[in-house]
Amino acid sequence: MSVWDDIIGQKSVCDMLSAIATGDPSKLAQSWLICGPPGSGRSNLARAFAAALESPDHGLGSEPTRVTSQVLAGTHPDVSILATDKVTIGIDEVRELITVSEQMPSTAPWRIIIIEDVDRMLERTTNVLLKEIEEPSEHCIWLLCAPSAQDVLPTIRSRTRIVNLAVPQPAAVAKWLEQSNGIDPNIAKQAARLAEGHIGIAKLYATNERVRTERDELVAGVLNLHRASDAVLLADRLNTDAKSQAEDDVEREAARAQADFRRINGLGESDRIPPKLRGAYNAIAKKDEIKRKATRRSRDVLDRALTSVASIYRDIAVLQNGAEDSVGLINLENRAAITELATRMPRSGAVERLDQVALARKRLNGNGNPLLVFESLFCALLP
Repeated sequence: MSVWDDIIGQKSVCDMLSAIATGDPSKLAQSWLICGPPGSGRSNLARAFAAALESPDHGLGSEPTRVTSQVLAGTHPDVSILATDKVTIGIDEVRELITVSEQMPSTAPWRIIIIEDVDRMLERTTNVLLKEIEEPSEHCIWLLCAPSAQDVLPTIRSRTRIVNLAVPQPAAVAKWLEQSNGIDPNIAKQAARLAEGHIGIAKLYATNERVRTERDELVAGVLNLHRASDAVLLADRLNTDAKSQAEDDVEREAARAQADFRRINGLGESDRIPPKLRGAYNAIAKKDEIKRKATRRSRDVLDRALTSVASIYRDIAVLQNGAEDSVGLINLENRAAITELATRMPRSGAVERLDQVALARKRLNGNGNPLLVFESLFCALLP
C-alpha cells in the first residue's frame, strides 16, 4: 500500500511529490508551502511527503515500512510536527523548532519540520522563522501548511516552493469513507455532499449522527427565519449547542488520553497514580487546558455552521441561474424550502446574504462575541 493511497483527490500532486522524493536529493527544495482549503488534506499530504522522503522504499512498498508508519503516526525521531489548538502559534514554539532543525538527523536522511496552519503565526513569529526558511540547515526540510499562499506573509511564500491542492470531489470523498471507514454508501454520499469537499467534516458527518442532526436543525432554522425573535433564538441555540458539543469532544479526548496514560504505564482503571507520575497524569485533564481547547473547538463548530448557512444561499443562486444539472445542490434534503425561497428572493439577495456570512466569519475570526455575531447575521438574513 503506497503512502499516497489515503490522500484523496490529489493524484497529480501526489505523482509530482512521489517523483521528487525518488529523484536526486541534491535538487530537492528544502522549504515548501503546501496550500489547500480546509479539509483538503494538506497536513496529511505533508506527512505523506515526509514519509516518502525518509523511508528507504520512498513510501511505495506494498506494506508500510517501520519508518513510514512512524512518520504517519507522528512518532519518528527525525520528523517534528507542530500543530496547535490555540488561535495563534507561539514564538517560543517556533524557536524550539529552529533549534531542532539545526540538529543532524539521527536515523533518516533528513530532519523534517512540519508546521500545520502556519497562517496562525503573528508577524513577529514569522520573522523568527524567516531566516531558517531562507537558508535551511543542510539536512533539514521545512514543510509549511496554510489555506492559501495569500494567507502567509510574502517574505515566507517567496522563499518556498508552493504546492496547491484542489478541493476533493464528493465522489472521491464518499468512496474513501466507504472503503477506509466502512461507512454505509448512502450515508457516505450524503456526508461527502454536505461537507463540500472537506474530508475531516465528511468523516464527522458520516460517523456522528448528532452532528448531522444539528446541521439539519440549523438549515431548517435559517429557512424558517421570519422575525428578529427567530434570529435571536436561533443564535442562542446554535451557540449553546456549539459549546456543549465542544466540551463533550474535549472531555472525551481527555478521558482517552488518561486511559492511554494508564495503559502505557501498566496501571489498571482503578489503580492509584504513583506520586512521580501524578503531575503528568493531571496535566492531561487540566481545567485551564480543557477550557482553552473547548473554546477553540467551539469556534470550529461555529465556523462549520457558517459554511452550512452559506450553502443555503449557494443553492438558491444555483437554482436561480438554472445550474442545478451542472453543479448540483448541497442541501437536497431541503430542496422544496430552498426552491420556494429562491422564487421569492431577488438574485442580488442571495449574493448579499453570502456577503453577510463572510462578514460574520471575519468577525468571528477577529475574536468577536459569538452570540452577538450570529444574532447580527441571522437578523441580516431575514426576508
